[in-house]
Amino acid sequence: MRSRTTVEFLGIWEQLNNPNFKGVEFDSFMYDAGGNSFTLSPSKWIQATNAIGIISKQGNNGGTFAHKDIAFEFASWVSSGFKLYLIKEKSIPPTLSKNKIIFMYADEADMLNMALFGMTAKQWRNENPKEEGNIRDTATIEQLVVLSNMESINSILIHQGLQQSQRLQQLNNIAITQMKSLMGNKQIAKLKK
Repeated sequence: MRSRTTVEFLGIWEQLNNPNFKGVEFDSFMYDAGGNSFTLSPSKWIQATNAIGIISKQGNNGGTFAHKDIAFEFASWVSSGFKLYLIKEKSIPPTLSKNKIIFMYADEADMLNMALFGMTAKQWRNENPKEEGNIRDTATIEQLVVLSNMESINSILIHQGLQQSQRLQQLNNIAITQMKSLMGNKQIAKLKK
């Protein structure tokens, strides 16, 4: 709970779910968060901000408990595999059949391919008939990193209710920005060697 992003996440969750949340105290934590001397315990957070997303109990059978939104966020920080499963699960409406889910994933994958590579997997296969596999198999390290980031961002945009055309435009802008950043990164050049 020392990092600025954790405090920010907790504060935003409380603002969305807790009408009695004390925003002024949250602002003071945000100002100090991330500093070397900053410490924040769950009980201090709860007492200062009137938080409801985390519960801290002392003694036998005590411990710290969190709302599932917060618990999932913490668990996904610990395990990127868990985070990916969570994103996939949350982005699928429960009423879809297995067949529709497969098509939905294919459609989303094509949109991500279009945002990053400028073509769908089918277009790439048509242009590269002698190549085995798909467009992602020939991707660079930088492209795969950006693609992974875009999958996470896409799930957030889906959750926000953005239409596919709007998401495509935003993801394309993000992909361009991230690719420029990664291409100029000297550490990645060292990794490739």
